Amino acid sequence: MEVLILLGVLFLALFIIVPLIERSKMRVSPETASKISRWIWPLVMISLVIQLVRMMMQG
Repeated sequence: MEVLILLGVLFLALFIIVPLIERSKMRVSPETASKISRWIWPLVMISLVIQLVRMMMQG
């Protein structure tokens, strides 16, 4: 039941946030997007390693 509540809240947030973002006039330049995308994969890998260590410590 908790999973359904969580999914419902996430979809509700999507239906609220996506139109707000589309209406805003803020645009990201290609240079800024490339700077941000350069950091995404290292941060994802670091978070995966941290989760792996946490799981190993618990069990």
